[in-house]
Amino acid sequence: MKTLSTLGASIALALALSPVLAAAQVPATTIVDFRSVTLTYAADGLVEAIRTSTLAAQVPGRIVEMRVTAGDKVAKGQVLARIDAREASEGVAVNQAQAARGEADLANATVTLERTRKLVAQNFASKAALDKAQADFDAARAQLGAMRASISQSITVQSHTVITAPFAGVVSERLAELGDMAQPGRPLFTIFDPRDLRVAASVPQDRVSAIRGNGGVSVEIVALKQRIGAARVTILPSADPRTHTTQVRVDLPNNLAGVLPGQFARVHFAIGTAKKLMIPAQAVVRRSEVTGAYVVDANGAISLRQLRLGEPVGDAGIEVLAGITPGEKVALDPVAALAALRQTRAKQ
Repeated sequence: MKTLSTLGASIALALALSPVLAAAQVPATTIVDFRSVTLTYAADGLVEAIRTSTLAAQVPGRIVEMRVTAGDKVAKGQVLARIDAREASEGVAVNQAQAARGEADLANATVTLERTRKLVAQNFASKAALDKAQADFDAARAQLGAMRASISQSITVQSHTVITAPFAGVVSERLAELGDMAQPGRPLFTIFDPRDLRVAASVPQDRVSAIRGNGGVSVEIVALKQRIGAARVTILPSADPRTHTTQVRVDLPNNLAGVLPGQFARVHFAIGTAKKLMIPAQAVVRRSEVTGAYVVDANGAISLRQLRLGEPVGDAGIEVLAGITPGEKVALDPVAALAALRQTRAKQ
C-alpha cells in the first residue's frame, strides 16, 4: 500500500502532467520559434599567466631570511628572501683594498713618468728610461681599471644575495625553505601577474580554418560558471605532429576576479550561423528523468509537456529537438506556472 506522502506526490505529478483550462493567473510566457543562432566549436583549455617568472639563486649560500610564501601578493622590487651575504661582503672589501693599492701604484707611476720626462728633456735620462716609465704608468692604470671592475662585479654578486620581485604579482610557489643551501640555478620562487591571463587550447587542424575566418570567441570558466568575451586570439603558426592539433591562445580581459592559472576552461569559437527551434533555458523543467516545459495555450490552459532537447546555444537558450511546435507559448517561470496550475485544480 502506498504511503500518504507517496500518494500525495503521485497526485501532484499527475496534476502537473495533465492539461487544465482557465488557469487562475497566467504566468509570463514566450513564444518558441526558430531563431538564427551562432554555431560554435568548443575546445578544452587551461588558464595560464601571460607574465610569469621563476626566480632562481645566482650565488651560493645559506638562505637566512624568507619573507613570503605561496599565495602572497608582492610589489615590484619587494624583498622576497636573503642569502647569507658575508662571503660576498668580504669579496667587496678585498677588491676595494686592492683598488686602493692600485690607486697608490698609479699615483707613483704618474710621478715617475713626469720626473723621467723632465730628466730626458735635460738629457739626464735615456729614451729607454722614458719608455719604461711610460709602460709602468700604462700597466698601473690598466691594473687599477681591472681592480675597479672587480669591485663592481663583487658588488653585483653581493646584490644577488637579496631576492626581489621583478614585477608586481602573486607568489604561486615557494620552492625553498629557511636554512636551505642556495646554489646558482636553484629555483626559489615562482610568481605570476594575475592581471594578464590567457587560455591555451588545442584545436584540431581541420577546424583551424573555420575558427580563423570568424570572430566571436568566448571563454567559459567552468569552476566559476562564468562566460567571458575574449580580448585577443592568437593562432600559433605551427602544429603538433603527434596530436595533429594547433595551439590557440585566447587573451582574457584584465583584472578578472577569481580566475587563476591552472583552472580548466572551455573556449567557444563561432564557426557560422543556423536556424534552430529555441527555448529559453529558464523555461526548462527537469524532474528526475523527465525534461519538459509548461506550455500555455490560447485559452490560458497550462500543461507540462515533455521535450527532447539538444545542446545549449549560448544566451539564445536550448535547442528543442522534439515535443513542441513553433509558435507555441511556454512559461518563463516554471514555479509560477506550477502554482497557477495547482490553484486552478483546487478551484475545480
